[in-house]
Amino acid sequence: MHKDTIVIREIEPDDDPKIAKAIRSVLIEMGVPKVGTAYEDKALDCMTETYNQPRKKYFVVVKGEKIIGGAGISPLDNYEGNVCELQKMYFMPEARGKGLGSKMMEKCLNFAKQAGFDQCYLETMPYMDDARKLYRKVGFQSIDKPMGDTGHYSCSVWMLKDL
Repeated sequence: MHKDTIVIREIEPDDDPKIAKAIRSVLIEMGVPKVGTAYEDKALDCMTETYNQPRKKYFVVVKGEKIIGGAGISPLDNYEGNVCELQKMYFMPEARGKGLGSKMMEKCLNFAKQAGFDQCYLETMPYMDDARKLYRKVGFQSIDKPMGDTGHYSCSVWMLKDL
C-alpha cells in the first residue's frame, strides 16, 4: 500500500495504542473535559478486545502506518431497547475535510443496520460544530435528554437516528 493511501478498515490489535493516542489527542485539541467523556474510558486502551463482541465493531482510518481516525458501533449501555451507539468517532486534523467522516458514517450505519439495530444514538459536545453538521446530514436529530447511561455526563448534546 502506498504511504499516502487512506483506508478504512476494522481495528486490529496493533492499532490499540495508536487509536487511543489519536482519540486523546483530538479530545485535548478540542478542549474536551478529561472526566465524564471518552477521554477516561478504560476501553480506549483495549479497543480491539472491547469491540470483538457480538453487535460491536470499530473501524480505523489508516494512512500508511498511522491511525488518523476511527469510529465504532456498540449496543447502547444501560438501555432497554434495540438501540446502538455511534462511539468514539474522532479524526486527526490531517483526516478532516476529505469526506472521510461521511465514509466512516456510512460504514458504521451500514454495520448497525446489518446487526439489526432499530436506532442509533450519539453524544457529543455543543462546540463540535463540524461533527454535528455531519450527524445532521446523515439524518441524526437532536433529542432533549440522554438515553441509557454511557458515563459521559460531560457530553450535553444527544442525537438519535432511525435506521
